[in-house]
Amino acid sequence: MHDDAALELLRTLTIEPVGVLTQASNLTLLVDLTDSRHDGQPTGHRAVYKPTKGERPLHDFPPETLAAREVAAYLISRAGDFDVVPPTVLRDGPLGPGSLQWWVEQDPERLADPTAGLVDVMAPEDLPEGWCPVVQAEDEQGQALVVAHADDPGLRTVAALDVVLNNADRKAAHLTRDTRSRLRGFDHGVSLHEEGKLRTVLWGFAGAPLAPADDARLARLQESLADDGSRLREDLSELLSTGEIAALRARVGDLRTAGLYPDPPAERYPLPWPLW
Repeated sequence: MHDDAALELLRTLTIEPVGVLTQASNLTLLVDLTDSRHDGQPTGHRAVYKPTKGERPLHDFPPETLAAREVAAYLISRAGDFDVVPPTVLRDGPLGPGSLQWWVEQDPERLADPTAGLVDVMAPEDLPEGWCPVVQAEDEQGQALVVAHADDPGLRTVAALDVVLNNADRKAAHLTRDTRSRLRGFDHGVSLHEEGKLRTVLWGFAGAPLAPADDARLARLQESLADDGSRLREDLSELLSTGEIAALRARVGDLRTAGLYPDPPAERYPLPWPLW
């Protein structure tokens, strides 16, 4: 479904909770989108609803801003044609205002291991050719392990977007492929801070050059951000602070100027926890 059609359904259909995603850090509900014009019948579409009142306070992010950051991440992904973040809107739902994101349907064979072929942990000698090591580790018996990810064009696009978003929580479990094999990323509530917060499992690209296609995406985003009258700037002004928008513009410009994925910071821990 095209994003515009999905956005219209997210904005207009009724939110009916059907379950709680228990592994999420903040209250996260799986919901059916039902049509009140037809006796509340399910439409076959689902979404993820994150009410603002279910957000846990964080010491380094302003309170009750995570839902807005989820929506901002989608708008930025779309403006640059990254096609990573599923359609996301702000809605007033059963538990009050929050973000509502289109549910990513996966191929049944991927359900047991959604990150298969993307990110994995293995013995160093089992590292596939072309994979990028991220961090060395040990198991309970002291055997060497390595966390690594594929050198995949889609992952490179996600990594570039994460630099722009200043994503503080790119876990492996926040990535999957949908039924059209598109690489999708979600959970962007702790992003778009003014200070450097990037924490990711995709550091294996550090120092590598940006692909021309990703630089073109960044150029489109940069153009939209530079136009004070653009729809993107107008929408972001309702979701982020002036300083956060300025920092976003600076990150896009810096990444394009460098033409390389950044190295992990030496002054702070660069990985999300847990990694999955």
